[in-house]
Amino acid sequence: MRLGKFQWKNPVFLAPMAGVTDKAFRETVRSVGGHLVWTEMISDKALTYQNSRTLDMLNLSGEPSPRIVQLFGSDPEIMAKAAVLAVEKGADVVDINMGCPTPKIVKNGEGSALLLDLPLAQRIAETVVKNVEVPVTVKMRLGWTAEKIVAPELAKRLEEVGVQMVSVHGRTREQFYAGKANRELIRKVKEEVNIPVIANGDIFSPQDAQEALELTGCDGVMIGRGALGNPWLIPQIEHFLQEGEILPETSWEEKIEVALAHLERVLNYKGERIGLNEMRKHAVWYIKGVHNAAKIRDHIMQTKNSQEMKDVFLKVLHNHVYS
Repeated sequence: MRLGKFQWKNPVFLAPMAGVTDKAFRETVRSVGGHLVWTEMISDKALTYQNSRTLDMLNLSGEPSPRIVQLFGSDPEIMAKAAVLAVEKGADVVDINMGCPTPKIVKNGEGSALLLDLPLAQRIAETVVKNVEVPVTVKMRLGWTAEKIVAPELAKRLEEVGVQMVSVHGRTREQFYAGKANRELIRKVKEEVNIPVIANGDIFSPQDAQEALELTGCDGVMIGRGALGNPWLIPQIEHFLQEGEILPETSWEEKIEVALAHLERVLNYKGERIGLNEMRKHAVWYIKGVHNAAKIRDHIMQTKNSQEMKDVFLKVLHNHVYS
């Protein structure tokens, strides 16, 4: 598939995840062989107001192309201004969030609330497309409820105004993350448009990715929750789709070493207090499946500083067991 100046065969994207896909995590995914990563979603208003924390979220320095930035908002003009700023900061692709289901986003008419107003969603996309010269993409859900599936129609409207790719999470807003992703409905989106469509939802293994591609006819897949504590899933899927071969499971030694490197990145970008708090969730994800994981998790949550967290990881790494 082609997206602007980029071309890939069976692309495997890391999904934008709020509070997860920050610069430290993107660098970590790249360090283990993933390439197509997205920023966490960034508020258009906060970006145009030059909010310092938001500008930190848009730190793309040193990152290789493609640098994909996701924005959320509900005002076409503000979204366009934010998109221009994102491109000025180095974005190669601007993605518009039309799928986030969280109440604090939806109550402002943003994220998946746009599935309730397709003309507005279309105007937002059209205005952004007209104001930037990089590809504009959209990530969406199937609809607000099972009774109102709008993704096929919305994708068609977006294609008409110049959006170059859509990613579809196979659930409604009402579902949040319950039930199963509906790949048949994702296929209906693919059948409606000529632009690339990316399948998202319930992809936790290379076999899941292959099945998603076969059932939807999509041009690529997007991995969200499956990559939490398991950034190796991205290159494992890429290898499987290209070579038909399942790579060996990641050793727990490598998991701990990568977790330690991830911790250093978080501390470097966010400092001790914020970095430690944000790393706790990642640390718990990394140790899933390790012997005595429950006890390790409890100790991680009780750590008072980054050295204590490092000590927990090092004890696992050097002792082979945790007691």
